[in-house]
Amino acid sequence: MSPRPSLVIVGAGPRGTGFLERLAANLPELYGDRPLDLHLVDPHPPGPGRIWRTAQSPLLWMNSRAEDVTMFTDETVDLTGPVRPGPTVAEWSGIDGRSFPTRLQQGAYLRWVFEQARAALPASVSVHEHRTTALRIGGPREGRQRVWLEGSAAPLAADAVILTVGHLDAEPDPEQRALAGFAARHGLVHLPPDFTADTDLSALPAGRHVLVRGFGLAFVDLMVLLTEGRGGRYEGEGDALVYRPSGREPVLHVGSRRGVPYHSKLGYALDGERPPLPRFFGPEQTDALLRRPGRVDFRRDVWPLIDKELGWAHYHRLFSTHPERTALGPDDFARAYAAAPPRSAELAALVAAAVPDPGDRLDLDALDRPLDGIRFASPEALQNGLRAYVADDLARRHDPAHSADAAVFAGLLSVYGQLLRLGDRVDTGDWWHGFFSYLASGPPGPRLRQLLALSRAGVVRFLGPGLTVEADEERGVFRAASTAVPGQWTEARALVEARLPDPSLERTGSPLLRALHEEGARATTSGLLVVDPVDGRILERDGRPHPRRFALGPHTTARTDSAFTRPRTGGVAFRQNDVAAREALTLLRDGACRLPAPLSA
Repeated sequence: MSPRPSLVIVGAGPRGTGFLERLAANLPELYGDRPLDLHLVDPHPPGPGRIWRTAQSPLLWMNSRAEDVTMFTDETVDLTGPVRPGPTVAEWSGIDGRSFPTRLQQGAYLRWVFEQARAALPASVSVHEHRTTALRIGGPREGRQRVWLEGSAAPLAADAVILTVGHLDAEPDPEQRALAGFAARHGLVHLPPDFTADTDLSALPAGRHVLVRGFGLAFVDLMVLLTEGRGGRYEGEGDALVYRPSGREPVLHVGSRRGVPYHSKLGYALDGERPPLPRFFGPEQTDALLRRPGRVDFRRDVWPLIDKELGWAHYHRLFSTHPERTALGPDDFARAYAAAPPRSAELAALVAAAVPDPGDRLDLDALDRPLDGIRFASPEALQNGLRAYVADDLARRHDPAHSADAAVFAGLLSVYGQLLRLGDRVDTGDWWHGFFSYLASGPPGPRLRQLLALSRAGVVRFLGPGLTVEADEERGVFRAASTAVPGQWTEARALVEARLPDPSLERTGSPLLRALHEEGARATTSGLLVVDPVDGRILERDGRPHPRRFALGPHTTARTDSAFTRPRTGGVAFRQNDVAAREALTLLRDGACRLPAPLSA
């Protein structure tokens, strides 16, 4: 008897669950009641996966509001398959939609979504869960694939393989190896880039001075686990919030390239007229870039278009909602803005004349480097200056009078969609993704209020921007300095890299992706797996898409900002899941049609 058709999904976290939902939705149309073996491979629980698993600290939050998180499609998503609506986290769990769910609450929601998607499969589909790690994929391009699993001698047979492995570990780069060796020689503590929730923080005892490099969401988790996680508590609220130490906290000296935390999540919704997007970086512009021979340079060819697109989102909102803060008619401004070249002196002069208050103007360079050129007379002056910066950011991000900031967020989502169309023709590098996260994926406002309280309590100390970290062999300590207080060095016997590992197929902690790269899968210079931007098929070094191997998620050139999204915002990841699911089902169906009919009972 011929073998049953088989599909292997490697990675059963949120992205794998989203793909499964689309597979179940499209299966009746494209595959019917034919038999299918469906294998799910993941060492972590299906649904939440590693990041959202329920076996972690209940103190850790999502950085999205409960009403802004859904795993279900709606009519705003560009789908070929059927729309299958469902609840947001708020609707499913019954919690306040404006609150920030814990990771545990999100994990429970994702588990339920997974169970719903699995239950939607017909009885002809046999589901097999493998709580282990995939090691390697083999097999001919036009034939069945084989997926080797840890702990199993016999590989799984697969007519198609979908990789939805999410964020990955990585082997240390040369700098991290050197720092680890230095720490070992001198009896110091060095914690390399990692998922904070998975890091053993017991090596950081009470009262220990700790250098922390990184001021994004990984730092926020670190801050929470080393303060509230060690018995500290907060009293009061708002600007009067006070931190009461338990006495078990270390002292965290934190700095980064920018020297400031990610911008607070917005404390209001974008109501009224929305900016018409895309306008200056849309299909017309991306098509023109794709017609050019050779590679597209991000800084030269793409960034000016992004700058103008985000500016359009910002000023359209300002002129339509707050005309009293402008000095030119909206139509006149729109015509002049459209005619001015991106990032030109002409455009800058137009904005200066039409928008009197500099606080109402959008300057992406200044946003990216808010402390450039600023010097403080002393470390204490730096603490005061950074506290003022964070307080001002909190005030602005919770004030609808500055709703142009929310329009820029909408512009960022639009830009992300266009970058996906360019695929590997452009390498955005780590900077763009970090900039996006810095503007759009920052911590909840309450977390930054806690940061201010910790700073006032002396538990957190700011190091500033342009951070330099040195290993002092003579003194046997780590040293850090920033450009904000020249000549001022901070010493410590512990260093924490508060960030995720950089993507790299050469150094990835995934043996599966490393083997794919070694066997001919294409990768960008920044280490992302190159895939077809439309259907997610993995591209080989000769440029051909592999007919039976797909990849979706942050390890690919078609990565989106998240596996889930806000309701009614188009859900780019959902569209990708739908296309890939339909392609996989068509492949499976056509192969199944060539098999002999099953024997009757």
